[in-house]
Amino acid sequence: MPLYFAYGANMDAAAMALRCPASRLVGQGRLHRHRFIVMREGYASVVRDPARTVWGVLWDLALADIPALDRYEGVAGGLYAKASQPIATEGGVKRALIYLGRSTAPGVPRPGYLEAVLRAGEAAQLPAAYRKEMRAWLRGPG
Repeated sequence: MPLYFAYGANMDAAAMALRCPASRLVGQGRLHRHRFIVMREGYASVVRDPARTVWGVLWDLALADIPALDRYEGVAGGLYAKASQPIATEGGVKRALIYLGRSTAPGVPRPGYLEAVLRAGEAAQLPAAYRKEMRAWLRGPG
């Protein structure tokens, strides 16, 4: 089963249990040399930034759950593209599937979306300073 790095709505364990019931939460991960953004469509993405790190969670993704995740992420419609990236974990660096927003233009989060992402980040015990950085998007493009 492939590893999947979630940095937005899919950090939420309850939501993932509905979307991807055969997948299992592994723990925290970090995507170095990237930063968190909200793209113009109102959803989370990441962009390259050599001085920053994106925190999130790793899932052991069941192959049977990938089509549902692709649909949720709007892959066929061009909202997100799939890639493989090195993710730092307690056990070392591992390659993981990640969904990257096709848009890199900054935007405003959809109503309630970022609040849910922040709750998931808190539940995942992401660092407070990182959650504060994410929370700044509630005021608009960072």
